[in-house]
Amino acid sequence: MSATGLGQGLSAPPPPRWRQLRRAVEFIISDAPPDKPGDFTTPRRVVPISFMAMIIGALSAVVALALLRLIGFFTNLFFFFRLGTKLLPPDNHVLGAGIILVPVIGGIIVGLMARYGSERIRGHGIPEALEVILINGSRMEPKVTLLKPVSSAISIGSGGPFGAEGPIIVTGGALGSMIAQFFHLTSIERRTLLVAGAAGGMSATFASPVAAVLLAVELLLFEFKPRSLIPVALSSATAELVRIYIIGKGPIFPTPPRPATVGTDAIAACILVGVLAGVLAIVLTVAVYAVEDGFHKLPVHWMWWPAIGGLVVGVGGVIYPKALGVGYSVIGDMLQGDNATKLILGVLLVKSVIWAVSLGSGTSGGVVAPLLMMGAALGAFESRFLPNEGPGFWPMISMAAVLGGTMRVPFTGVIFALELTHDVNALLPLLVAVVVAYGSTVLILRRSILTEKVARRGYNLGQEYALDPLEMLLVRDVMRTTTLALSPELSVREVAARIQQKATGQKQRLYPVVDAGGSLLGITSRDALQEMIQKSGSDGVGTTIESSIERDVSVAYPDEPLAQVAFRMAGTGHNRMPVLERGAERRVIGMVSLSDLLKARGRTLEEERVRERVIRLRWLLPGRRVETIAPPEEPIVVSEPPDRTKA
Repeated sequence: MSATGLGQGLSAPPPPRWRQLRRAVEFIISDAPPDKPGDFTTPRRVVPISFMAMIIGALSAVVALALLRLIGFFTNLFFFFRLGTKLLPPDNHVLGAGIILVPVIGGIIVGLMARYGSERIRGHGIPEALEVILINGSRMEPKVTLLKPVSSAISIGSGGPFGAEGPIIVTGGALGSMIAQFFHLTSIERRTLLVAGAAGGMSATFASPVAAVLLAVELLLFEFKPRSLIPVALSSATAELVRIYIIGKGPIFPTPPRPATVGTDAIAACILVGVLAGVLAIVLTVAVYAVEDGFHKLPVHWMWWPAIGGLVVGVGGVIYPKALGVGYSVIGDMLQGDNATKLILGVLLVKSVIWAVSLGSGTSGGVVAPLLMMGAALGAFESRFLPNEGPGFWPMISMAAVLGGTMRVPFTGVIFALELTHDVNALLPLLVAVVVAYGSTVLILRRSILTEKVARRGYNLGQEYALDPLEMLLVRDVMRTTTLALSPELSVREVAARIQQKATGQKQRLYPVVDAGGSLLGITSRDALQEMIQKSGSDGVGTTIESSIERDVSVAYPDEPLAQVAFRMAGTGHNRMPVLERGAERRVIGMVSLSDLLKARGRTLEEERVRERVIRLRWLLPGRRVETIAPPEEPIVVSEPPDRTKA
């Protein structure tokens, strides 16, 4: 047998395994757009991004533990003059009136770090993360990863009435952003990894993986797509898994057992709880920014503002020591049924005042734990006149309502309370109270406590999600079929005559150039044709439009969503495109322009503004039925060259 025959009788050897693996990886990370429209446009790059997010989630849990230990270290150092990392409430101090100076010292240190380190460590964290996501392409400064947790630990450890969640969210986000900047990623992918780090930090802090994902969706991602939801959810789950081994399992605020259902009177009372929570949310938001406006009027540099706010915190610590620090133990006491008058007044009055002043001064700290604490105190007060549903019931309902209303995150508020307490039986009351509080704040305040800070820096945030009408309508719904197409053999003078004869042609600015079968060869524009007419002079009869044809053409297809065409227009700079039938023939069936896309937006405005009665009671409200008959559309006209042989 010849060598050729032997080769033909055997199959080709399989490629090496490393080559197969490389091809598989290239397939996974490729970002080819979908050929046909579907429910989702998830790229395959979500797989490697998800693996990176899981690593970031695990690191965020470690960062959360480190920050909690760091807060404990500074608390022991400032209030007890000893070295230790156990997180203790500062109200057991033995400093007496000297406690006034402790928050002042912490404020001076934070102010110096902000001025000579990074100004982005100021504030409660989430607005700064929003600003980085929206303005800076999700690129956070690496030094923020170190300075933010240290400054927050000093601020909280010196008695600042904040929670650790805001700094951990920012630190986790900074970690995710910093890791993302080492790779060739898009801005959207960097944002996904930044939010994955933030969600991982919150999940590890409160043992609340689902609420962390919801917070990301409602506040940070600015989209609800699988390409971002999957990595963020996996990061949050990974952080919770790591937390179990390094910090411990949840819930961190267990509540006493209660009946599986609540009565209708309690559900009705939840409406009142939601309204009062909304009022408290509005008061707190207005107070924080009123204080901030007051600090801007002071004739001193902003570096000293945290120290001035620390002085108010110190005085509040003398009046009610439990108002200092993160206050986790106080929240736990109220959820166990502690409704002492001193506790309620101390939190509602002292804690709220020192928190608003300190936060308005621009120091470093979080808002979640203080909102939970003040909401629980409001619920403890309400439990004195509302139906008795067991110890800690109304504090739990109210703290979720205050959180959801103040931060404008209703689903996060509901699920967060469930994960903090594991009291699943309270789901229905939580839903009612949180939604009422959320509705109260969105009707009265234009922005939340988080977005107001970003708006004051000159940026507007839209927090509403809606399906884009351009995603729902297809090209065939708005394209024009009354289009004048040209043959490449037409002379310049013949084209001018055809355009003048056809009313449709006079309105067009872009003309498809097709062959005898209607297949697209290219396009030419009205401006190009007019230029050729001017240059041709009296000899234009024999000059064809061949030289004016643009061969590299952006096209649309009738079954494409208008959103894809809009993106294509933005990427190419073309605001008009021929519409082709799918297939090798590339037959032109119409044209679509930017003005046609705006028609889809017009339909949305009509749905929102036009009110009509669809069903009429003819015997009560007689009326005539009006029918609108649309004029028939003229088909595409292919202007071919005349048959000069017959002439």
